[in-house]
Amino acid sequence: METDEEIVVRLATAMDVDFALPIVAEMEASAKARGTGIAKRNPATIKEKILEGKAVIAFTADGVWAGFSYIQSWEDKQFVSNSGLIVAPAFRGLRVAQAIKQKIFELSRLLYPHSKIFSITTGLPVMKLNTRLGFEPVTYDQITHDPLFWEGCKSCVNYPILADKNYRNCLCTAMLFQPSPVMEQA
Repeated sequence: METDEEIVVRLATAMDVDFALPIVAEMEASAKARGTGIAKRNPATIKEKILEGKAVIAFTADGVWAGFSYIQSWEDKQFVSNSGLIVAPAFRGLRVAQAIKQKIFELSRLLYPHSKIFSITTGLPVMKLNTRLGFEPVTYDQITHDPLFWEGCKSCVNYPILADKNYRNCLCTAMLFQPSPVMEQA
């Protein structure tokens, strides 16, 4: 689909909490359509991230929801995950994911300037977006060891693989952005 309509990617606010259910539904539907695993999200968690100022959302100028992503910190803010990136089907292929990924990365750096930022994905497009932002593929031992993060993977169809491998690898690729000492001083 092509659109001439401008898409605005911005910090999600309290007026966006009603989109939590459609966001979660699209995440699940998209994973099923691609035949890939994804940790199921709870609408309450999405609402919480929105209210905490830890989410970005995309809309058309007419107010049509186009996409979403959020951040979460782990291990006393040593790690931050960029999570839940989703674009509504009508807006795929229009660089909405790129704009959301850029904005969520900037928000992560703003809120957690000294933290390592990670993302796990099975999708090549997300891997490419991460690479452009300075993420590098890493082994699972280089990202958070927080059991609560891995608890979220239990709803993924690939969880048995992760558990069988003692949380050392799975079908997802782990990617990590490490702030350089120069960036940390800025």
